[in-house]
Amino acid sequence: MSENKYMTFAEAAMQPGNLKWEAAIKRQNDLYSRNSDIRSEFARDYTRILHSLAYRRLKHKTQVFFDTKNDHVCTRVEHVAHVDSVSYTIASALGLNTELTRAIAMGHDLGHAPFGHTGEKILSELSEKYIGKKFWHEQNGVHYVDNIELLESPDRNYYNMNLTYAVRDGIISHCGEVNDTRLKPRDDAIDLYKIEKAGKVQPFTWEGCVVKLSDTIAYLGRDIEDAITLGIIELNDLRELYKISRQISQGTVNTSVIMHEFIVDIVKNSTPELGIGLSAERAAMLNEVKAFNYAKIYRNPKLQNFNDYAKLVLNSVFKEIMKYFDGAETLSGLEKVYSRKHTPKFVREFYSWVLKYCDISDMVRTADKTETVDSIGITDKANELTRYHNIKCYGDLSDKAVYTQAILDFISGMTDKYAIQCFEELISF
Repeated sequence: MSENKYMTFAEAAMQPGNLKWEAAIKRQNDLYSRNSDIRSEFARDYTRILHSLAYRRLKHKTQVFFDTKNDHVCTRVEHVAHVDSVSYTIASALGLNTELTRAIAMGHDLGHAPFGHTGEKILSELSEKYIGKKFWHEQNGVHYVDNIELLESPDRNYYNMNLTYAVRDGIISHCGEVNDTRLKPRDDAIDLYKIEKAGKVQPFTWEGCVVKLSDTIAYLGRDIEDAITLGIIELNDLRELYKISRQISQGTVNTSVIMHEFIVDIVKNSTPELGIGLSAERAAMLNEVKAFNYAKIYRNPKLQNFNDYAKLVLNSVFKEIMKYFDGAETLSGLEKVYSRKHTPKFVREFYSWVLKYCDISDMVRTADKTETVDSIGITDKANELTRYHNIKCYGDLSDKAVYTQAILDFISGMTDKYAIQCFEELISF
């Protein structure tokens, strides 16, 4: 493939001189600098995501198939690597900013719940019931990188991730579930928290558009491979799949075939005038493969037991933590049960976790005056938390909606394995 032939986006890439540049590299706060640093703004975002705990946990989060005991079945972190690979290849061929593309790809699924889209649906049901809004992983991803995920700085204190606007925008607008096969970026750097649902707006950058299409390309072929490995797809289904493969003169439809065919087609058929997209023929094929996956894999009755189990696990954990809400006394109440022998371990871990995001200054002042046993405990914890200079997004935890959001944040950050450990603790005697 000739680079000169296809690098039609070089002038539109998110580089210095682009009219959107200042908005794209804007952060919520100034980021510390090192005299020896050689990274660009977007390269710094890439490594900040790479070193985050939220990224590490993706290796134990379901992509489609839960806990198969098969090391060769895709997990969430492998899917992220596929999106990284696809988007980098496309962006490089078109002359776009590959550092921005890779940073968005690395961070695009940080907001995913345990148990994949099943877990996302369960948390959304809880969120709608208790706080009147849907939970969707793209928005949760931005919330997580803005308010929840913390990184240790060179001064040994902890701060929010503080990513650039372009990367945060790419996370919230990446939805690969919608049937967009040709994309153009929007013009305005809008408030990302005013986006009401997944897929409602297009990304702010061309690079974000590439990641959005790459997300779909990456999961379709791999999900087919995994379904075949696990026997989810039967013989008659394979015959239907082979009919699709004959459209591209290939004997099979797997990850590498899907990626290659669609990557090359996007590169050949994308221009700043037309947008990032597929030819009409490949767009139809993409939708055909997606329809096959939904009918034969994602809605397969064989997955119903998993769905029921995930719902039991997450609802049980949510219900257990929820019962500790006590209005203005919530934090002090959690402090009291923290040291009790029979308090579930994950409730104690929730308390230690949530304190980092609460403003406990009033409680510390009260503790200094009363010097009760419980008050001294909160004072000691306050001393431990002096290294945390992050947003205190839960206030004093006295509002029920805020407390509910804290539980949802805690659960959404769990791995499948940890969520199951929490549930098993509840049913153990």
